[in-house]
Amino acid sequence: MRIQDCQILELPKISDPRGNLTFVEGCKHVSFGINRVFYLYDVPGGADRGGHALKTCHQFLIAISGSFDVILYDGRDTRRIHLNRSYNGLYLPPMIWREMDNFSSGSVCLVLASEPYREADYFRDYNSYLKAISETAS
Repeated sequence: MRIQDCQILELPKISDPRGNLTFVEGCKHVSFGINRVFYLYDVPGGADRGGHALKTCHQFLIAISGSFDVILYDGRDTRRIHLNRSYNGLYLPPMIWREMDNFSSGSVCLVLASEPYREADYFRDYNSYLKAISETAS
């Protein structure tokens, strides 16, 4: 996969004077069925999250509250994306290394995943990730 495969997607937004509503449907607003949902919150100032790539799992990240940056690597290119709208999300295909930083106070990152958690699906060592993508490219 390449960084170009990572996309910001706009979600439906129903505006109402009483408050806005946004929703996500698997295989409609995101290209995969949603099999796991988790969220990051209370991230201390200056902390980083992520620092891994997934072998087969697709993910969709949403800044439900506040903001944060997602830094993407594909072995050749790097891209930093700032998420700060609850009606936008970032689609991440498998085999993209991601790191997250610059969390604002009170930020919440919602993650929708195509697969249940499996530790075997993770590359947590960057050099192992680089080796795997170079073998795939050969």
